[in-house]
Amino acid sequence: MFSTSIRTLVVVGAQWGDEGKGKLVDVIAERADWVVRYQGGANAGHTVKFGDRAFVLHQIPSGILHPGVRCAIGNGVVLDPETLFTEIDELVRDGVDVEGRLYVSDRAHLVLPYHKLVDGQSAASKAIGTTGRGIGPAYEDKIARRGVRVLDLRHPERLRELLEAGIVHANAQLVAFGSDKRANVDDTMQLLTGLAPRLLALADDVGLSMYRANNSGAAILLEGAQGSLLDVDHGTYPYVTSSSTTSGGAATGTGIAPTALDAILGVVKAYTTRVGNGPLPTELDEPLASEVRKLGNEYGATTGRARRCGWFDAVVVRYAARVNGLTGLAVTKLDVLDTLDRVAICTGYKVGEEVHEEFPGDLLLLDKAVPVYEWYDGWKTSTASARKLGELPAAARKYLDRIRELADTPISYVSVGTHRDQIIGVD
Repeated sequence: MFSTSIRTLVVVGAQWGDEGKGKLVDVIAERADWVVRYQGGANAGHTVKFGDRAFVLHQIPSGILHPGVRCAIGNGVVLDPETLFTEIDELVRDGVDVEGRLYVSDRAHLVLPYHKLVDGQSAASKAIGTTGRGIGPAYEDKIARRGVRVLDLRHPERLRELLEAGIVHANAQLVAFGSDKRANVDDTMQLLTGLAPRLLALADDVGLSMYRANNSGAAILLEGAQGSLLDVDHGTYPYVTSSSTTSGGAATGTGIAPTALDAILGVVKAYTTRVGNGPLPTELDEPLASEVRKLGNEYGATTGRARRCGWFDAVVVRYAARVNGLTGLAVTKLDVLDTLDRVAICTGYKVGEEVHEEFPGDLLLLDKAVPVYEWYDGWKTSTASARKLGELPAAARKYLDRIRELADTPISYVSVGTHRDQIIGVD
């Protein structure tokens, strides 16, 4: 994907998350100088497999698995410092050299124990189906200007003041929830004082570093978490995450100028999944839903929750292509469909007598939507060993051609398995 004209590439999920972004970033990162996470937090789970080893990365960019590639966590991320160091230590134990290759924006906000406490007791979080890792409450504190940033660890007196404000608010929420749990300033201060030396050693002005890297001609890969339909502005609100998951978030979440973004790669599954509550117009009925879930191992890398499964929704992907300005698609998990007798693509939603070809923002309308399907014969043969487009069965190529046509976006990659080498680069 990198060339003389493409030096800065954004990788976004173009459905409801879990599209396989981690594998695509891992594949592309081999040719990158920098890989930067730009939003979300430890609620993300990117799984990368090579050989007999599997790595699940929650906050650290997938590029860390490539020696020599530098990685950064941008200001748009809400960082859980405890789990960050757990993740670093696990990588080191597995032989991954992290020293001097990982940077954290000093403007990134922290997810603290009281955020997780509030998230776990909130009825609203349970109704939406969040991961319970404190992401929403941390973003709420950020917007309310009572958040704690990495750079605040340099100033203990100011840090305590911020913690006092945050914990007063958190405890008030816990009282309102009817919970007997409470957060404590001294305990949180002690935790952060212990973590501060190690975290501040990673702190960096990531936006400035990206500016300098871009000016020097470095290849920069910006990695998002979740998916476009979970964007707080453009997703299926209120069943969304708390950050900007679309390509616009890549600029604001790293401090790199929007004009420096050269290409946007949207990652989609060859079908559709979502975790938690909220609309999924093409959701499969049983027993097919369980069959596809089993074939695709559709369980959350972070939570272990079973994912809901549906047919490929071209209305969703066309919308994501428009909102993100996609310049290419990566279609993953094509191999999951290998054994099915027939497969479907949703081309529109029928509401009453009207067919909608554009994704609606009104969930009440979406609740009434009946998918309009095109059906295709399955290919009934394994695609796992294909490494060129021409090696795929004709029926699979026909299916991909229709996805490309409906999304009005060229396909750049097709993934046919979980391992690094099970991927087709499309010229």
